[in-house]
Amino acid sequence: MIRDSEKDVVNWKEVKLDKSLAKLLPVDSIKKYKFIPFEETADSIKVAVVDRTDVNTQNALRFFVQKNKKRIDIFPISESEFNLLLGKLKHSSAEINKFLSAFEESSQIDENEKAELAKKKGGGVGGILKDAPVAKMVEVIIKNAIDGRASDIHIEPMDDYVRVRYRVDGILYNSISLPQKIGPAIVSRIKILSNLKIDEKRKPQDGRFRIKDLGQTIDFRVSTFPVSYGEKVVMRILDTRSGIIGLDKLGVEGRDDKLIRKIIEEPHGIILVTGPTGSGKSTTLYSILNILNREGINIVTLEDPVEYVLEGVNQSQVKPQIEYTFSSGLRSILRQDPDVIMVGEIRDEETAELAIHAALTGHLVLSTLHTNSAIGAIARLVDMGIQPFLLASSLNLLIGQRLVRRICPKCKKEVENLSVGAKKMIERELQDMPKQGLERVGAKTAKDVKEIKAFEGEGCSECQNKGVKGRVGIYEMVEVTEEVSSLIGSGSPETIIEKAAKKDGYTTMKQDGIIKVLEGYTTIEEVQRVTDEDANSEELENQTTGEETVIEDADKEISGDDKKEVNL
Repeated sequence: MIRDSEKDVVNWKEVKLDKSLAKLLPVDSIKKYKFIPFEETADSIKVAVVDRTDVNTQNALRFFVQKNKKRIDIFPISESEFNLLLGKLKHSSAEINKFLSAFEESSQIDENEKAELAKKKGGGVGGILKDAPVAKMVEVIIKNAIDGRASDIHIEPMDDYVRVRYRVDGILYNSISLPQKIGPAIVSRIKILSNLKIDEKRKPQDGRFRIKDLGQTIDFRVSTFPVSYGEKVVMRILDTRSGIIGLDKLGVEGRDDKLIRKIIEEPHGIILVTGPTGSGKSTTLYSILNILNREGINIVTLEDPVEYVLEGVNQSQVKPQIEYTFSSGLRSILRQDPDVIMVGEIRDEETAELAIHAALTGHLVLSTLHTNSAIGAIARLVDMGIQPFLLASSLNLLIGQRLVRRICPKCKKEVENLSVGAKKMIERELQDMPKQGLERVGAKTAKDVKEIKAFEGEGCSECQNKGVKGRVGIYEMVEVTEEVSSLIGSGSPETIIEKAAKKDGYTTMKQDGIIKVLEGYTTIEEVQRVTDEDANSEELENQTTGEETVIEDADKEISGDDKKEVNL
């Protein structure tokens, strides 16, 4: 029996697709007839249908009823919403095995047969390889990463297999294990997409490519690296669909938010954002640029790569292979009459000197630096060869940051029995916290915090039973006041500078993290993981999202076509 549902319209963006139901139909049939089962009850299956009046669709639905012996409830869905739902449907291991079987068959074709086929196709061997099974497998790997909100894809050759891992919310998760012999084929396919040299396997290479997913453009930054058992590939996903995030959504609150907004209005000086790779430095800079981006201000950036396109901002990507570097580009920027300059990263003394020169000659300069703390940026720049008196004259604001995983709002609950050690750690940080930080938790002094509450995620379908979804930043911000500037100029140690900064309300990253624990944004374990050097994060780093997909053995190397864009 088939009937039209009389229920309210479904919010398709919130629907969690039941993949076991989707497997009842081949993906090709779902695409052809444009209907997809998405939920099952005791006596019925809910099906989203694009065109209920289409004769072929009606016939396919009747066949679906006969096959499953359940009532079918029809829910109308638009073409764009159907594509959105289809995008959530991941390829199963059976489909990957199908690609591998085809890969094994194709690997048996000798060169003469390939040449003969190429003549018939009229497009050369590359035309054949465009639809090669290995290309489909690369698409599966990329598609799963996009659907799983991954920020990076790691393809790593091991002794007897190839491991595929995804970094989601800062943590690496095992996903797929592929046969060892298929590794070179996958690497070659990615190299061709990225316009890299296939035959160069002895040294690292960097490239990028672009795909279209559901009509949206997603960029991938690719890095290959020679390791013991072959070449490792890491792909950073630069998904611009989420747009620029505001400072409040990043986790910048209270005194820190007011401080940033005050400093960026100053006509000159340097704002440095510090932290390790993947700590969200670029995102913070983009959020600041978005505030500054208004009529009457000329903003020029030097980036590697351009991750987000800001309308009205002059963005330029450095190209070291043609000697267009941060330092050489910065010289040219100074002749472009800029008001605000953003340099993606200060990597050497020359770039640092040029940035300081720009700040001292009437420009507001924003940049990043790899250090463990905000105050640590001073020693890092001095180590590069910059004179302390120049730093004292040019630095305006130092920002240190990390990213912690956010508790899933759907399944958040209070921790019933908070450990004694956790309570003591929170109390210790509250005792040393300036009043600006205590005000964020509604207290004037540490003694005013009568009850310490922490929260955690129970795990639900929204967060794939992880208890966490998304990330939020924890920050420390040092305003370079006259006192701090004097200490920097005299070469004072970090501890003395930190004491001076605390007079102005400076909170450490750990203290900011504790505040966010009490506010219910994140967990104590997360704050310890990113702020304590001795924190044991091995268990977190090695956890998996579920059972790994283990693929049977395959053979021989095949590379893909040389197009720079793939339609998934």
